[in-house]
Amino acid sequence: MLTKERVKEQIDKLPDEFSIDELVDRLILIEKIETGNKQSENGQILSESELANEIRKWFE
Repeated sequence: MLTKERVKEQIDKLPDEFSIDELVDRLILIEKIETGNKQSENGQILSESELANEIRKWFE
């Protein structure tokens, strides 16, 4: 979950003129990165072989 502070940081990084879509895309990306980092810290990761098996399933 994002915090107000994190949203403010991202708004400050945008140019003076930007679209709502650009802001939303950036916030979604930041949230996904933070979620991934938390999952990694909690050991919720896949090994290379598990990942290969998952990718193989996509093409079956």
